[in-house]
Amino acid sequence: MTWWKQGAKGCVGALVPALLLVTEARAESLIWGFQAEQFEYRVGEDENLLAWDFDALAGTDELKFVWRSEAEYLTDDGDFEALENQFRLQVPVSDFFDAVAGVRLDTPSGEDRVYGVIGLHGLAKQWVEVDADVFIGETSFVRFEAEYEGLITNRITLVPSLELDVPLTDDDELGVGAFGPKLEAGLRLSYDVVDRLFSPYVGVHYEKSFGESGVLARAEGEDTGAVSLVIGSRILF
Repeated sequence: MTWWKQGAKGCVGALVPALLLVTEARAESLIWGFQAEQFEYRVGEDENLLAWDFDALAGTDELKFVWRSEAEYLTDDGDFEALENQFRLQVPVSDFFDAVAGVRLDTPSGEDRVYGVIGLHGLAKQWVEVDADVFIGETSFVRFEAEYEGLITNRITLVPSLELDVPLTDDDELGVGAFGPKLEAGLRLSYDVVDRLFSPYVGVHYEKSFGESGVLARAEGEDTGAVSLVIGSRILF
């Protein structure tokens, strides 16, 4: 068994006793929730796809279990271009930040990957929501995400978002080169139909691969960048 599989197995083993602590908490102290920051249809020049990015959580103020899922489903081909599921534990380390540990499973239509994950999640200055994670596996990388909800009125919100993946090693099977970052940026304008529970939006989504990752994409005859128009909804309950 390779070291990264052993590491992932260890992460899973560490999750079990912690999850038992959550289930043993008093029922009145349990909290739960679901938040889909993105559930949308993207219309691009070369391809159309369905995408989602959601968190489902359960636990207490002191310990939460979070299922995070992100995906891109090519509607024309009927295949997942990307599909990742993370199973994370969060514990507070300050008033505004939680430490994160868990495991990530990537199971798209191509190569599968398993990673251990450690990181920080919380609110930075000016109420910017950030995630900074290190994914440890056969091909490790780091990810930084930031999102800001700018209120235009009590119901209309402009949401800029940023996601930056930086691979630490080459992975020819996935078409990424060491320290060749991939950038995703978006701008979405939403309207709260039912408070913040259901907020339809329209917007734009941009992706770009740089460095060696861009070189590999061009070698495969792929574009290094793409712009899509999006329509979808934010969901919270």
